[in-house]
Amino acid sequence: MRHPRLAAALLLFVALPLAAAAGGKTTAAAPAAPPAPPNATAAMVKGGCKAFAALIAASPDAASTYASAAGGGMTVFCPSDDAVAAFAPRYKNLTADGKASLLLFHAVPVYYSPGGLKSNNGVMNTLATDGAARNYNFTVQNEGNVVTIKTGASGAVARVKSTLLDADPVAVYVVDKVVEPVELFKPAPSPTPAPAPAPAADAPKAGKGAAARHRTAPVVAADAPGPDADDAPPADQEKDSEKNAAAAGATCSRWFAAALAAVAVASALA
Repeated sequence: MRHPRLAAALLLFVALPLAAAAGGKTTAAAPAAPPAPPNATAAMVKGGCKAFAALIAASPDAASTYASAAGGGMTVFCPSDDAVAAFAPRYKNLTADGKASLLLFHAVPVYYSPGGLKSNNGVMNTLATDGAARNYNFTVQNEGNVVTIKTGASGAVARVKSTLLDADPVAVYVVDKVVEPVELFKPAPSPTPAPAPAPAADAPKAGKGAAARHRTAPVVAADAPGPDADDAPPADQEKDSEKNAAAAGATCSRWFAAALAAVAVASALA
């Protein structure tokens, strides 16, 4: 080779990049894991729902469902500590399944921000809802800035008091009552219907009313006047007349008796 140094330089120029490529392989970085969803029960403990969080922790079914639902979006309505304390006697009477259903009944599998919650009215499914049976649901109603939760049970209506956590995909709101599902508690009695109004009296007909107003009262004939008191004889004259009539009658009787006697004597002599 006429230019040995030039050939060696060319070989080195080609070999170095190939060696670097062969020895410098790098693996692609693994994608970062998504951040864990906010811990709803931890937020409850810090925000005045410690008693409700303790009930969730004591129920394995409720605890696992809350943990798995948080990643896909969840809104919790946690009763305040005072509300849980007032409801404790009734809660103790529930079975284990009933307790778990009641706890899951206080959360929906959708994230609702405060603005989104106030713009929704209607029936919501909960974590306790069976899709086939369409049970364990409640109705959210908005009246101005007041958000209420109602069910068909006889318990009082729950009202949202404050926002405890708003961190997509989890929101937690404090309510002033334990929300009672109708599946566990007696439904509210139906209101008694109001009595039907009495039928209005018929208005009097114009013809009969007018005839009644213009009807002439019957005329009753007055009794004929008797003799005036001045025409009657005095009382003493009436007594004298009665005495005279009696005397005349007695005289006639005596004469009649004498005549009968005379006739009898004459008959005897003959």
